[in-house]
Formats: sequence, structure tokens, C-alpha cells
Amino acid sequence: MDGMRIDLHTHSNVSDGTETPAGVMAAAKAAGLDVVALTDHDSTAGWDQAAQRAGELGITLVRGTELSARSRGITVHLLSYLQDPSYQELAEMMRRITAARWERAEAMVAKLAAAFPITWEAVAARAGSGRPVGRPHIADELVAQGVAASRSEAFERLLHPRGPYYVRYWSVEAADAVELIRRAGGVPVLAHPGATGRQKIIDDGGIGQMVAAGLAGLEVRHRDNPPDQRKRLAGLAQRHGLLQTGASDYHGTGKPNRLGENLTDQPTLAEIVRQGAIPLVGGDSWAP
Repeated sequence: MDGMRIDLHTHSNVSDGTETPAGVMAAAKAAGLDVVALTDHDSTAGWDQAAQRAGELGITLVRGTELSARSRGITVHLLSYLQDPSYQELAEMMRRITAARWERAEAMVAKLAAAFPITWEAVAARAGSGRPVGRPHIADELVAQGVAASRSEAFERLLHPRGPYYVRYWSVEAADAVELIRRAGGVPVLAHPGATGRQKIIDDGGIGQMVAAGLAGLEVRHRDNPPDQRKRLAGLAQRHGLLQTGASDYHGTGKPNRLGENLTDQPTLAEIVRQGAIPLVGGDSWAP
């Protein structure tokens, strides 16, 4: 990795992580990272706090977001790096997605409450005042009530897209999201596209549609992409001239993913910086 340790996918408690944005930066420093991206779901609310703490710690922050979308009826996640946060069309789309996820969470809790000791008030309290509620918060309440042994078990047994309590929510078409990210000056990378254990995955044709819309890269090195999928994705990236990234998808104590378990190389980050609308911030450990 050319001596640099670069992790381009993490979450704070602004979305579904367990640590504050500043806490994620401290954890990244402790893990020996030089560069880390904060990519909370459908939000940029953690950027300022993360940037301040990154500067204090001497590490570099890549500001980003993980956006929810759909392709051929399948949910996909797009990592958007270094987009202009003031671009109103993208900001409005994120607000709409967040509202839809909130409504979905309420509907899922209502279904679960018919069978288990869980309430919307308790789940919302786990997210915190004014913060969007997602499946991780539902999972944590199920663990607290003894319904599941861990967040992972709750997801696999009760909250999985193929499970009995799952509820779909509105999201934008993936190709349209890619185009919108590009208009906002962002660099779109498809997150964990080979995660066969989560749900159905998008096929080569669906990825091709996103490439035509301006997709910049694929998150190839991710713990949820099994070896055969990594090989497939690397081949697709080479065929379409896409960037190949690696990352942890860190959520604090909410998931077993560990910071730095998968990394991105320095030339790939340099290209992301070249294409993005805003600069890196924080420490001086790396500069384009």
C-alpha cells in the first residue's frame, strides 16, 4: 500500500455506527491509519466534527457519504467521496432517503412488536434525539430484550431482506444517483457489490448501467465480498477502467469489522482526490 494505510468506508453515530465522528477519528489513529473516510448513510452531518478531530490527531479525512439506491429491484449502496455538500439537489435526495428509511424503521418495529417485546420509543432512543433510525438500532433493541444474542444474529434471523419483518423503502435508481453524485462533484464508488450473504447482488449488466452514468469505482476489497466475487469485481473494474478500493465498513462495536482490515492504495486515493470537488482535510500525513 506504498506505506500508507487508507481506509475509505466508516460510519459514526450520525448514521448507524456506535462512536461519534470524533471517536471514529480517534479509533482510526489508534488503528494506525493515515487516511480515513467518514461515509455515514445519507448524511454529511458528521463532517465538521470529524475534520476538527482529524486535524488534532494528525490524520487525513476523506469526506464522504454512503447513499442508498436501487438497481433492477435490488438495493445498492453508493459511496460518494468529496462531493460539494452545498449542492442542493443531492442534499434534498439525502433528506428524502433519510425520511423513507425512518418510515421503514417504524413499519418494521410495528411488525416486530406483534411478536416481541420491542417499542418504537425504545428503538428511537437508541438512535438519539433527532437522528434517523435504522435497522442497527432495531437490532440493538432486540439484543437488549434478549430476542437475539448479537446485532449480527438479529440481522440474519429477523431483519434480513429475505426475513419476515423486513420492509422496503423508497430509493433512487442507481444510475440516476451516480449522475447526481457526479453533478455535485462527487466520486461514486459502488459499495460491497459482491456481498452475496446480504441479499441478491447486482449483475454485470446493472454495473454496466452505472458505469455508463459515470461510476468511478468498485469496492473490491471488503469482508462481505467472497473470493470469487472479488475476482469477478476486479475483472469488471479492469474491463471498464474503474478504480478498485478496499475498506473496513467500520461501525464501532456494532459490527465485527475492524479498521484497516482492507485498504485502498495511494494512487487510487490520488485519483479520487483529482476527480472530487473538495479537498482532503485534517492532518498532513498525505497530500495529493
